[in-house]
Amino acid sequence: MERFDAIVLGAGIVGVSAALNLQKRNRTVALIDKRDPGEATSYGNAGVIEREGFFPIVFPRQFGALWKYGRNRETELHYNRRFLPKIAPWLMRLRASSSPRAIEDYAEAMNPILAHAASEHGVLAGKGRAVEFFRGTGWIKGYRSIAGFEADTKAHLALAERFGVRYEILDGHEITDLEPDLAPVFARGVFWPDTVSVSSPGGVTKAYARLFEAMGGTVSHGDALTLRRENDLWVVDMDGRSATAPDVVVALGPWAMDLLKPLGYRYPFAVKRGYHLHFKPRGDAALERPVVDVAHGYVLTPMRQGYRITSGIEFDDRDAPPTPVQIGRILPQVRALFPLGDQIEAEPWLGARPCLPDSMPIVGPAPRHPGLWLNFGHGHLGFTLGPATGRLVSELITREMPFVDPAPFSPLRFR
Repeated sequence: MERFDAIVLGAGIVGVSAALNLQKRNRTVALIDKRDPGEATSYGNAGVIEREGFFPIVFPRQFGALWKYGRNRETELHYNRRFLPKIAPWLMRLRASSSPRAIEDYAEAMNPILAHAASEHGVLAGKGRAVEFFRGTGWIKGYRSIAGFEADTKAHLALAERFGVRYEILDGHEITDLEPDLAPVFARGVFWPDTVSVSSPGGVTKAYARLFEAMGGTVSHGDALTLRRENDLWVVDMDGRSATAPDVVVALGPWAMDLLKPLGYRYPFAVKRGYHLHFKPRGDAALERPVVDVAHGYVLTPMRQGYRITSGIEFDDRDAPPTPVQIGRILPQVRALFPLGDQIEAEPWLGARPCLPDSMPIVGPAPRHPGLWLNFGHGHLGFTLGPATGRLVSELITREMPFVDPAPFSPLRFR
């Protein structure tokens, strides 16, 4: 049995960042996952560090929108009809968190930590030789009609004004001035210059994990579900031996509740499934930054593997077989926007985002188990917030003054 000061369960961007931040505070740390670092949820995303992520994904309240999504033909959302009874209670809680007041509360809670997201990545990227992955080119959210732009952006831009977050409203010509190889399909766009993107989110996560190992950290394969309490310490099996520590961080993303439910925790937890697929460009076509087609719910972004298309949300059991119908529906829209060439992978990649109905992560001590710390539920902001919540949970464990108020992310808020 090998003794550590802390064990981190989960080697995605959230877990790797927590391990590095604990190590920075002179803790000996074991980072344990079934897979190598950065090969699950942290691999398949748009690779964006959002400065303006203080506006949540909300449940539609207008009858017309409900009717549209209810037909189950939209690119932004797809669902398994047999899964609806299971997800319905969670969706009702999401609806309650989609009121104007709840959105204001979310923005006030999230803005302080989002303001640090890029700089916290920067600290790790500089030390971990990952700067080459990063682009300070912002991103564009494109709207195919002026009416769609006005309906979607009014509240979001008002919050940006309040928090002093920079943006530029673009007309169609200005969008193609920034990205000449885009077809002129957008009537309006919003350029968010302070958002940072990367060319490989999985590569960034692996670079951070290499830094952790180079500084003396232990990265091992193991099963988080072997976690148990022995003699006032936590024990988990890894690589044919056991690790033990007084503190353990649960950073298991969409698998967090597999561990926590048997311990008696009943958080209102769901996963949003999503797909991506890479393509070569046609000829010498290129993009400098990610582009969001808001009307169709996808992101097109340049990656090291090729041009990545990320799908909208899918509701189904986490481990159900892939049903990538959204990618098929999106492709004609993408091809009309940008000159895609050959498809690179044979099949789309499928992943799952861990989500709470108030769209904020859980970061803090588990209420009933001393030394058990929670850091999961980041939803669509996992890559954005991994280093920031890694710092926050490490400060709570080491009893430092937290750099942001941890209260909004408390595990106690769902009592």
